[in-house]
Amino acid sequence: MKFEPPLRAVTLLRRYKRFLADVRLPDGEEITVHCPNTGSMKYCVLPGVEQPALISDSGNPKRKYRHTLEAVQVAHGHWAGVNTGRTNALVAEAVLAGRVPELDPGDGVEREVVFGDSRFDLALGARTAPHTYIEVKNVTLGPGPDDPDHGEIRFPDSVTERGQKHLRSLMAVVRGGGRAVLFFCVQHSGARQAGPADHIDARYGQLLREAAAAGVEVLAWRTRLAPDGFELDVPVPVTLD
Repeated sequence: MKFEPPLRAVTLLRRYKRFLADVRLPDGEEITVHCPNTGSMKYCVLPGVEQPALISDSGNPKRKYRHTLEAVQVAHGHWAGVNTGRTNALVAEAVLAGRVPELDPGDGVEREVVFGDSRFDLALGARTAPHTYIEVKNVTLGPGPDDPDHGEIRFPDSVTERGQKHLRSLMAVVRGGGRAVLFFCVQHSGARQAGPADHIDARYGQLLREAAAAGVEVLAWRTRLAPDGFELDVPVPVTLD
């Protein structure tokens, strides 16, 4: 995923009303940008702390908030990608390029595929053949400033009933004889492993373990974050202990 023009370095001042953030440009001007993230952004936004950040420019002067918050520098000098709208495209791009060995792009890649009363982010397979259903999650919950730099990046960062439903639907796919994949797109440069955030949403963690035991495949890849582009970089282990 290339950015043209490259992302602009700014200082994040605050996030508020969930979808808004104020940033300071290098010349000192302060502007409001769109923050496309429905989660709590725990340890991504550090209250009362000015943080280095990256924003994109839509180039559309008619848009109410022309710029978008893409990434912030978090604890221990790491970077986290906070635009949840990027995750599906990052995974689809890597799959289509043949970079994820477990997911064959030759089977075709579809977006936003309906299964029962759920909608999965991606699916592999022709419309006339069984799908591999893939649910993608943006994973950013790393250590806080006072925690050791342990490299454990977790999901979710707030209670997610929608995420719980997705896990139940993935298990339903397996029960029906299909293939189901939960893909953790770990947008955190300090990631050395990924797993559930039981202290945030214990029910999600329980369901994730049930899903893995039932045959849902769980994959996790760390994302390379740079002003000129983001891309899936390397796989990281998934820890369900």
